[in-house]
Amino acid sequence: MSATDEAVPAVDAAAADQVIASDAPAADGIAAEMINPDEFYLRYYVGHHGAFGHEFLEFELRPNGLLRYANNSSYKGDRLILKEVTVSPSVMNEIRRIVAESEIMGEDDSNWPEATEDGRQDIEIILGGSRISFVTSKLGSLIEVEQLECAESIKRLYYLVQDLRCFVISLISLHFKINPYATTVRS
Repeated sequence: MSATDEAVPAVDAAAADQVIASDAPAADGIAAEMINPDEFYLRYYVGHHGAFGHEFLEFELRPNGLLRYANNSSYKGDRLILKEVTVSPSVMNEIRRIVAESEIMGEDDSNWPEATEDGRQDIEIILGGSRISFVTSKLGSLIEVEQLECAESIKRLYYLVQDLRCFVISLISLHFKINPYATTVRS
C-alpha cells in the first residue's frame, strides 16, 4: 500500500470547491457502450457553504485502486486535509460488493429532494458497464429520510453512504495512524 498525507494550510474557497473532482475522469462524456464492464469508479461528495466557509467531505476510488480523500472545515481553525492511498484488489472488490448489494444502480433520483443552500451530496458510480450520477440535498438522519415521499428509494442512498463513509474513513485512519511494525512490551 502506498500513500500520501498532505495538510494544506490556506484554502482558496474557489479552489476547494472541486478538490478531487477536478482530477476525476470526465465520466459525463462516456457513452454507455464505451464503459468497460469490469471498470469500477466511485466518487462521493457532501458539503455546504456556511459560517465557516465551504465545508465538505469527498472521496474518490479510481479503477487503478487510488483512494483519494478530502475533508475541509474551518471550524476551530481546522485545515483542508488531503490523503491518498492505493488499496488492494480485495479492498476494491469489497467496495464493489457493498455498492452492488445496495442496489443503488437501479434507483432514479428524479423524485429526490433537490440540493439546497443548506447543502448537497452527490455520488457517481461506474459499475459493471452501468453509470449513475445522483445529486440531492444533505440527509441528516434516518428520521429525516423516512419523512420524505421517496423514502424507500432514498434509503438505499442513505445506507450506502453510511457504509461507504465508515469504510473509507476506517481505511484512511488505519493507514495513517497505525504502525503495523511497532511492537509493545508488556510487563
